Amino acid sequence: MDALAGFLTGPRAVGAFLLRTQMDPPWALRIRDEAPLTILSVVRGSGCICFDDAAPHAIDAGDTAIVRGPDHYTVGDSPGTAPQAIIGPGESCTSVDGGDVSESMNRGVRTWGNSTSGTVVLLTGTYTGDGEVSRRLLHALPRLIVLRGEDWDCPYVRLLAEEVGHAHPGQGAVLDRLLDLVLVTALRTWFTRPEARAPAWYRARTDPVAGPALRLLHNNPAHPWTVSSLAGQVGVARAMLARRFTELVGEPPMAFLTGWRLALAADLLLEPDATVQAVARRVGYGSPFTFSSAYKRRYGLSPQNHRAARLAG
Repeated sequence: MDALAGFLTGPRAVGAFLLRTQMDPPWALRIRDEAPLTILSVVRGSGCICFDDAAPHAIDAGDTAIVRGPDHYTVGDSPGTAPQAIIGPGESCTSVDGGDVSESMNRGVRTWGNSTSGTVVLLTGTYTGDGEVSRRLLHALPRLIVLRGEDWDCPYVRLLAEEVGHAHPGQGAVLDRLLDLVLVTALRTWFTRPEARAPAWYRARTDPVAGPALRLLHNNPAHPWTVSSLAGQVGVARAMLARRFTELVGEPPMAFLTGWRLALAADLLLEPDATVQAVARRVGYGSPFTFSSAYKRRYGLSPQNHRAARLAG
């Protein structure tokens, strides 16, 4: 499990907020939810995404945008349109003067807007959680990615558009997985582009030496790895693995493993009834004391105090 998979397999992907928005001009929505990651696909019509400190970004039918939080921004038909609604944390929706407009603009199952049909139709999926594993991915992304429809034809967006308005049993799980597929496909497409500056761990995955080593560490972090045992599994000399891994990933194999173990541990500690001893064992530490010492060196707090701070925040 790499950081991209980790973003989707933990509690952060479950129950992601998904909405179809149907609008007729003039329209504009001020987004203040500060969500870690939002996917916005234009099913019909066009509009723009405007950050306060940057030029507007036009979006047209077929385009998909990925927005990394927490900056506020506006989505509307044109840069000059004043917002009619404000989307805040916890999926709140108010008018500019603070009145609740979630019911007055309700258009059915997971559908909202100022029109029953809409010359503009958007699909918005929001990942509301933020864990240590997901930060390894989020920190590698720019604030805004726009994939143009003429360059990127994703069948999962069409499936999502067809499924979003249904209320079948288990529909929430279906939509979560479709949204995950859109995100994975979009990010893989983005990371292949020169301007993307993909993270080192992503670029290194195709290397014949560093790639297999990364997969071993990602998939089995609890194993008592050494550079020698890792090199033996990859089938190369110890010195070659250490040199190649450090050159491509940016840190030695065991340093990478420590960071990966502790990121996983930080998220595991948020699970109900998780104990320090159990989490230590799951990520490859022989004793809670050794684990706690490494954890405090990385995060500046003990596992218990870090968990309490994250739950409180």
